[in-house]
Amino acid sequence: MRAEDGKPVATTRSSQRATLLELFFDLVYIFALTRISFRAFEDLALNPHGTDGWEPIIGGGKTLLLLLALWAVWQGTAWTTSRYDPRNSWLQALVFTALASSMVMGVAIPRAFTEAGMAFAVAYVVAQVSRPGILLLALGRQHRRQLKLRMLITFSVTGTLWIAGALLPTGTRVMLWASALALEYLASRSDWPVPGLGRSTISRWDIAGEHLAERYQQFFLIALGETVLVAGLAYSGGPYDPAPTAAFAVAVVTSVLYWRIYVQRAGLILAEAVTRSRHPAATGRSAADTHLLMVVGLVATAIGYELTITYPLRDPEAAWVAMIMGGPVVFLAGRARFEYEVFGRVSPSRWVAAGVLLAPVPWLVHVPPLLSATVAAVVLGGVAVVDARRSRGKPPEEAAPPM
Repeated sequence: MRAEDGKPVATTRSSQRATLLELFFDLVYIFALTRISFRAFEDLALNPHGTDGWEPIIGGGKTLLLLLALWAVWQGTAWTTSRYDPRNSWLQALVFTALASSMVMGVAIPRAFTEAGMAFAVAYVVAQVSRPGILLLALGRQHRRQLKLRMLITFSVTGTLWIAGALLPTGTRVMLWASALALEYLASRSDWPVPGLGRSTISRWDIAGEHLAERYQQFFLIALGETVLVAGLAYSGGPYDPAPTAAFAVAVVTSVLYWRIYVQRAGLILAEAVTRSRHPAATGRSAADTHLLMVVGLVATAIGYELTITYPLRDPEAAWVAMIMGGPVVFLAGRARFEYEVFGRVSPSRWVAAGVLLAPVPWLVHVPPLLSATVAAVVLGGVAVVDARRSRGKPPEEAAPPM
């Protein structure tokens, strides 16, 4: 296949910056993540049977499953545009296909386990199968087509589980979709093995490390922006009484602290860590898991924002406290792993803060959500202060990736 200038499709991109099309693609995920938060809020606050027994755990697991599917489509697209020139018309078709599929998935999320299951499954399968399929066409007779063929076979097999699950009752649907995601994840971490075709070698993957790092940073900002959007929508839809106003203020401060903790300093030099690594693709793949963990924490936090702003002084359910306090804990766990990937060490403040957040949970289930949110903000503020003091008066720390 030929690029627009008549040359074969480049196996590595020439530009390190994200294109406008990639940024346009990201906009869909602002909407999709708000649908994730809305679905979880329905389970925890609007569903009269959603706060008893195992229902919050089951509902949370189903919502997490949908979030992981969204991430799989975004990450696969980001990796592709980091390996190939997105100015090529076939690569642009690939991004547009992923964009349209992600939009359909976002629309279907609130009812993905009822009447919209087939729409969600078909959109996901189209996004995943079309990517290696389009690349096989675009690469023509160029080398390294075997990886795309193995990916196409893998996604075709798991795609049958997605479609079959959409035709079956909710319990079986969850099992089949979770199995499909698990198989896809294991395949990617095992270098896409297929009987008769062998497996890939990640050390041979060519990626634009700076571009991939920038894409992860951008998705983190998307997730962070979603927390601000959810807080603003929740506050603007209710009375501007003192308690909701205080909850909204705490939410804004918490989002600012998340940004501060992320960028100090690993978030600023992720690109440097990837390019300095002896195996950039392995570091990039590890960073994908780390950013997913941080994004899960941000999404849980957004759900906590909505619960806190809507019911700031109400007696909370245990699941509410799990969202309000668990979101920061998951984020800090991801941030600690992120720090190790960039510097080869972890600051003690991450684990100390996580412990401080978890310690008062048995007491917080008996106090209003506003107090829980305030405790979380104070602890995150302490982490930000420790980070700032550690770096004050010292030269900027350079990346030292352990991989």
